[in-house]
Amino acid sequence: MTHDVPRKLKYYAAGWHESHTSEFMNCYNPSTGDVIALAPKCTAAEVELAIAAAKAAFPAWSNTPPNKRVQVLFRLKSLLDQHLDELTELLARENGKVWDEAKGDVLKVIEVVEFACGVPHLMKGPAIMNVTSGYDTVQFMEPMGVFAGIAPWNFPAMIPMGWMAPMCVATGNTLVLKAASYVPQSAIRILELWEQAGLPAGVINLVTCSRHEAELLMTHPDIKGVSFVGSTSVGKHIYATAAAHGKRVQALTEAKNHALVLKDAAIERTAAGIMNSAFGCAGERCMALPAVVVEEAVADELVATLTRMIKAIKIGPAWDKNSQLGPVINSDHREFVRQWIDRGVTEGARLVVDGRDVTVDGYRDGFYLGPTLFDHVTPEMSIGDKEVFGPVLCIKRVKDFEEGLELMNANEFANGSVIYTQSGYYAREFSKRTHGGMVGVNVGIPVPLGIFGFTGHKNSFFGDLHAMGTDGVRFFTELKTVTSHWFSEAEAKEGKIRNSWDGTI
Repeated sequence: MTHDVPRKLKYYAAGWHESHTSEFMNCYNPSTGDVIALAPKCTAAEVELAIAAAKAAFPAWSNTPPNKRVQVLFRLKSLLDQHLDELTELLARENGKVWDEAKGDVLKVIEVVEFACGVPHLMKGPAIMNVTSGYDTVQFMEPMGVFAGIAPWNFPAMIPMGWMAPMCVATGNTLVLKAASYVPQSAIRILELWEQAGLPAGVINLVTCSRHEAELLMTHPDIKGVSFVGSTSVGKHIYATAAAHGKRVQALTEAKNHALVLKDAAIERTAAGIMNSAFGCAGERCMALPAVVVEEAVADELVATLTRMIKAIKIGPAWDKNSQLGPVINSDHREFVRQWIDRGVTEGARLVVDGRDVTVDGYRDGFYLGPTLFDHVTPEMSIGDKEVFGPVLCIKRVKDFEEGLELMNANEFANGSVIYTQSGYYAREFSKRTHGGMVGVNVGIPVPLGIFGFTGHKNSFFGDLHAMGTDGVRFFTELKTVTSHWFSEAEAKEGKIRNSWDGTI
């Protein structure tokens, strides 16, 4: 086994710069435990430099016709395709996702870039000729200025360079991106590809910093809006702070997604879907499926099937294409998840499979956790209601559909919800009555493609306009309404207005 040599990373403000900070943050390879990079804790002055670079780039970029702007995105899409394996390996090494999961992270960037290439059509506004006699009205969707993106560590490519950057810059804005300090290298490499695709300097800028410096992104007068993905506590703070300073906010936050398994479900296929949803990406995603509500009639069968499947999972380093479950992000997070498992035991849940003490031969310093399965989790147990963000699955038993739906809807989070059934009636009832903003019918991870929005509800989202889809276009633009009237020769000679509404009613 070879060890990675740490490299000191730079920040980008209309060009790559060495930070003057004296503090650098360790970036680990979770599979080995090695430090592979040092991210600068950029100073407040350096964050302000990035904001100034974005502000300076805005006039020319916003005045570039949309069909010219998206030519950069077309070239970027081609470069992302060419560098797919390189980006996949980089992401696997810095984040710990196994190969197919890491590739999916990058492919989700490409998906939104492709959608953003349609901005010339998506930014078309409505118009009516002769809205009232002799008057015409048209609406334009205009870029607003500098936006800030604050990205989490669990999707190093998809969120900063998929959910945030493409729609922001395609609509004519500029961006200051705070990449996650644990995993900035994928975003840095993709920003290099943006440069290669011909994006003008300063349109996208990138910093790594602490929460203290990041406060500037919520309060600085030149920032028009903030897009955030992360914890609910931080999301609430960003929403309150940035909104109080007159900024738009979309804050995508925590989840505790539930599935309802009815007694008519196809148990083998259902269990396979739950396995993928609960333990994929080591459970470190806000659309994971960490809680399953199952009708008592099939609960024993489902738990037995899940137990068999869990024991067959191959745990290993992220870049090994035979690995099915990789490590969690770092040692602190591993300990955080272990403490949650301890709490579940203390609360009285039945620990069916314990993943706390897993090691991987040859990688004993990696941050590994095995899949963990709890049964008989009841409503008063916090293990079943709070976000653990790790490979931990809770089984909750109910007598029927109505009890299950009520239990699920009692949760404070509502990112996604799932039902496994062969009944069209119950599938429809569930889709209509669940609080989940993204609903799966026999689909364990109901994340829509980027042509739709990422529509979390309740304490899983704060804001008015969601990420991606048409909401994403609207978030990064504002409407301007122009009403026009052209005088005839006779009217021009009148020298008067016919009434106080000037023909607009």
